[in-house]
Parts: sequence; structure tokens; C-alpha cells
Amino acid sequence: MEQLTEASRPQAFTFLLVPNYSMIAFSSAVEPLRMANQLTGRTLYLWRVATYDGQPVASSNGLELVPDCAARDLEGVECVFVCAGNGIERTSDPRLPAWLRSQRRHGAMIGGVCTGSYLLAEAGLLDGVRCTVHWEYIAGMRERFPRALVRDELFIIDRGHYTCAGGSAPLDMMLHVIGQRHGHALAAAISEEFLCEHIRDDQYHQRIPLQTRLGAHHSKMLTAVALMEANIEEPIDLDELASYVSLSRRQLERLFHKHLDHAPSRYYLELRLRRARQLLTQTGLSIAEIASACGFVSAPHFSRCYRELHRRSPREDRLNAEAAAADSHALSSL
Repeated sequence: MEQLTEASRPQAFTFLLVPNYSMIAFSSAVEPLRMANQLTGRTLYLWRVATYDGQPVASSNGLELVPDCAARDLEGVECVFVCAGNGIERTSDPRLPAWLRSQRRHGAMIGGVCTGSYLLAEAGLLDGVRCTVHWEYIAGMRERFPRALVRDELFIIDRGHYTCAGGSAPLDMMLHVIGQRHGHALAAAISEEFLCEHIRDDQYHQRIPLQTRLGAHHSKMLTAVALMEANIEEPIDLDELASYVSLSRRQLERLFHKHLDHAPSRYYLELRLRRARQLLTQTGLSIAEIASACGFVSAPHFSRCYRELHRRSPREDRLNAEAAAADSHALSSL
């Protein structure tokens, strides 16, 4: 570790927890800082845990951490990372956006972990900024915040804004941050301590479950699915889709039946309906607007298809999501 770049002072991070935050994403962000200090025997990093009012909030697995401080009382924050999880669109404190804007005006670096970037966008801090979020929230963020440049990379650093997906993606982002400040040898040593064989850089995209299941050698089918995902609002005709991937329609159908046990048309329909469910639970768009955004010619047709797949009507799913968010907020207030 003799070759480490000297920093003039420790870098300080404030991790701001909001109700239902992802514990694994939070841990993946803070543990590399601890290990950097441990391996070098020096205090390269400082960190503290905050909630807006200083009261504990439950993570998505039900565990609570006692915060070090209340964010509302902090001044001169160097770097604040919002750590969030499912339900961020309904469970965050309405006073947080103004506080985040104030910190940014005073020069703080701003970050979002997992769905924390949703809250940054709500505060207007991601307008014109390249950013990312956990893949389940990409569609909702794009609809809700069209001025944010939402991408699907594991992490993105753009002009003092740090955003990353959930799971282990914060580990990759923090190793990148540590490597830039103190050298890649330290980042590699931390990665080895955590039995992480490969540090993924900011060019990596979030892997979709289909890619994991099928592997890269099914490239034509993966391309067909990618085209489906990119054309939700105006679905592509299957003959045209087959032509794009240099297959006949019959060949495309056999491929989908063999590997996904679905006809391409059925897979495409369910893909659109899953997108609709994300928009129902993550945005305030009307059911008619969601039907149109997901390629349905009418709201009644959309509702029939939705009920067939999800066993609930769109309205019932939205009400259930709102009730769950209200329960989560009530528990975090106890």
C-alpha cells in the first residue's frame, strides 16, 4: 500500500436513510469505506448515518439502525447519499427535496443508492443529468421525470451527481470512487477482501434476468426481447420483429417456445403488462394514460388483459400499493 495517493484530509460521507431502504445496497456503499481505512491503517474516510428527523427508520428487511444525527440539523455536508428501496415514490419525507436542494446549492456532492435517485429527481437535481436507478424503476422514473436522463448502467457519475442501482452495484461505484482518489491498487485490494472477483466499471449495464438465464449465445432472441422492451408504447408487428433479427416468424416462434415456453405475442403482451404494473405503482398517471403508454388501444381492453395476468384490476393494484405505502409510513413513524 506504499503507493497510495495522499489525500489532504479524510472524505466525509453522510448516508441518508429513508423508510424501506435496501439494507444490502446501503451496506455495499459503506463497507468499502471501512475496508479502505482498515487496509491502509489510516482514516481515509469518515461516514455517518442520518434520517431526516433523527428517528430510526426500518429497512426493507425490517431491521432498524439508530442514526447518528438528523439531516435537517446538518450544515456544510460534503457528500450525501440517499439510500432508498421499494416504495420511494410514496414513503419519502416531503421535506427532503428542499433539504437536498439546499445542500446542493452549498456545494455538496449528491448521490442516490438503489432508488435514491428517484428522490433526487423529485428534488429537481437530475434535470439534464445522466443518472441511473434499479432496473425495476427505470420506466417509472422516465415517465415521472422526463427531464432526467435515466440510463440502465450499474452506476453513473455526472457533474457531482452519483447514482447507482441496488444490490451490489454500490460496491462497484464506491470502489471506482476509492480508486480515483487513492489508487486502483487499493480498490483491487478491497475487492479481494470482499471476494469480489471483478470490479465492474461505469460501462456495465444492469443485467436483466433473461440474459442471466439464457446466456449471450442466444443473441437473436435477446435482441428480439430488447426490441420488444424498447417498443412498449407502439408494439412492433411480429413479422417485422422477426425480420429485424434475420429470422422467419415461424423460427422466432419456435425459439420463444423452446426457451421461454411462450409464444412471442404472449411474451410481448406480458412484458407490456408488467411495465403497466410498474407505472401503476410508481407514478400518478391515470389508467387511461398507462394503457396508452403500454400500447393498448383502449382502457377497457387494457383492464381485461391486466386482470387476466395479475388476477386483479389495475385500480385494485394501485389501491393495494397505496395502502402498503401508508402502512409502511405508519410503522416508520412509531
